[in-house]
Amino acid sequence: MHLLNADLHCHSTASDGSLSPTELAQRARKGGVVLWALTDHDELAGQAEAAAAAKALGMAYVPGVEVSVTFAGETVHILGLDVDPEHPGLVRGLAALRAGREGRARAMGDSLAKAGIPGAYEGAIAYADNPELVSRTHFARFLVEQGHCANVQEVFQRFLKEGKPGFVEHKWAGLGEAVGWIRAAGGVAAIAHPARYHFSPTAEYALFSEFREHGGRAVEVTCASHFPDEVAKYAEMAREFGLLASRGSDFHAPGESRVELGTLPDLPGQVTPIWSLWADRLAERYEASLAQH
Repeated sequence: MHLLNADLHCHSTASDGSLSPTELAQRARKGGVVLWALTDHDELAGQAEAAAAAKALGMAYVPGVEVSVTFAGETVHILGLDVDPEHPGLVRGLAALRAGREGRARAMGDSLAKAGIPGAYEGAIAYADNPELVSRTHFARFLVEQGHCANVQEVFQRFLKEGKPGFVEHKWAGLGEAVGWIRAAGGVAAIAHPARYHFSPTAEYALFSEFREHGGRAVEVTCASHFPDEVAKYAEMAREFGLLASRGSDFHAPGESRVELGTLPDLPGQVTPIWSLWADRLAERYEASLAQH
């Protein structure tokens, strides 16, 4: 079970993905995924559809979410896996986060207009199902459509990261707050794609230490944005901090994401997979899924 093809991080049209939960489930199943989670940004609206689609396709499923957190002046993402999508505390917390997204999006549109790109907010809205969930990815798709950049990655480099015209700083949830919501909803908190953050070694150590103190239990070791040396580094940090190891593609859209669903490398050895927590409860589903592959 250590080498289970699990993808525990991806996004649908409920946040900033381009595929519906059902389409994502079908793509994951086609890619050989056995255990799957939909983890939309600060949103649980796609969970019922995702769970039903996974069940119909014979995949084991855990409900998930990716919570936006501010830590040491940087935006950090914390995955909540195997959460109760209807838990009142989690639902309220995420609603408060979404309420702040629309104001940030309008400010981003104003900033881009001053840089000579009018109509960006309206253009980004066209890519989002919900104005409360307009994200940088929606702005990036609009700027690509308008010919300002060749692809989404270029947009982030030129316009949407700190110090660039479209960047707007925003205060998200506190680390303890987000982990608290996830734990209260029965879930397991995991640090998403840790190599993406621009922390000094001291700040990174503080992130892992405080995360563990708040009850966080896992870190995403294998993901699309991690190079092999980073996978090895975070496997070692998982061992050092006594954290479980997670695996996820962070898939958003065909042709846009770095890694296709189901094609991630396996977790390295000497780590304990996060899905070991669910082995007994989901054993029958795992066995059924494996039998179909």
